[in-house]
Amino acid sequence: MHIGFLLPEYPHKKITTACAGIGTSSQNIVLGLLKDGHQVSVFIYGQDCNEVIEEGSLMIHKIKRNQFKYFGFYLYRKQLNAYINKIISEDKIDLLEAVDWTGITAFMKFKIPHVLRLHGTDAFFCNLDKRPQSKKNYFFEKVAYKNATAVIGVSNFVFERSNQIFKIQKKGIVIPNGLFFENIPTHENTIVEENTILYFGSIIRKKGILELAAIFNKVILERPNAKLSFLGTDVPDIQTKTSTIGLFTDLLSAEALKNFKYLGVVPYIELTKVIAKTQICVFPSLAESFGMVTIEAMYLKKAIVNTNYPWATEIIKNEEMGLLEDPKNHEAYAQKIMQLLDDKNLCKIIGEKANKEVVKNFSIKTITAKNTTFYKKIIADEV
Repeated sequence: MHIGFLLPEYPHKKITTACAGIGTSSQNIVLGLLKDGHQVSVFIYGQDCNEVIEEGSLMIHKIKRNQFKYFGFYLYRKQLNAYINKIISEDKIDLLEAVDWTGITAFMKFKIPHVLRLHGTDAFFCNLDKRPQSKKNYFFEKVAYKNATAVIGVSNFVFERSNQIFKIQKKGIVIPNGLFFENIPTHENTIVEENTILYFGSIIRKKGILELAAIFNKVILERPNAKLSFLGTDVPDIQTKTSTIGLFTDLLSAEALKNFKYLGVVPYIELTKVIAKTQICVFPSLAESFGMVTIEAMYLKKAIVNTNYPWATEIIKNEEMGLLEDPKNHEAYAQKIMQLLDDKNLCKIIGEKANKEVVKNFSIKTITAKNTTFYKKIIADEV
């Protein structure tokens, strides 16, 4: 098959826009398809220039964001649509997959079936955060959702909640994100530093970062040697428009601030080195569709304290592959962190079970088989 992907981000040296979970998980899908002998074209919108990058069976199309005086939201989509349809015809693409965020495919019509992979729309996250969404974004996302041939939810939670939010019972399937293990160095002989806690990923309010400040303040009172580090992009806060790390550090006690370090954004191999030498990882997210960082940490045999919200319970069995707690319950979450800090053997046992779970259920080989089976079904149904 020849599968196309319409994305806002993709990890590649020639693409300078920031890349987070959507780009990483999409790249894993692409690598799985290429390894199985399929052809892939990736269309990345919102770029600084038009460029086509050819890498064997992979074609990457950077598409410049043109400026329009009026109705740019509509005209840019029509520009994208025309270009993609041209490549669909020329390169004989069989199916197009797009992301659901802000309804990029609203007003687009394709010559082939297209599916939306539900990483979480703006409507989805506004619903979880209990905050209002712009009517424009909701309209775009609902139109895109309605017009898709089918949808793929990265979790059962995001699939069911999206159907509720848009009031559409969409045909689809749940296929979780997967990991391309060959690209993850494990650093097996790394010495783990005691009393170390790591959060990695986007540093943003919805990931529970401000809750973590209150949690770490409680940890430091009872474990003064505990050290917390952050790795990832500091995203401007949605409410204050200021640095989320700034908001976080303002909430820390003087003692906690001394034991906090922001490590910035580092290359992936450096990230895995930091994870490997850390005792435990924490992900107190308040709004998530899946959580790539969770399965990455699990694969690297880290003991985790995660949220006990639905997306996490689909990945982690509490007390076996990680500890789950409501991050808004600061005292209980802090106790879970201290439980792991105090028991290196428990960390090892949980880490080993977590690794086995990821290898069993989240290998990109397994995920690719599910994706290709679904793609073939959709293509056959539309012929």
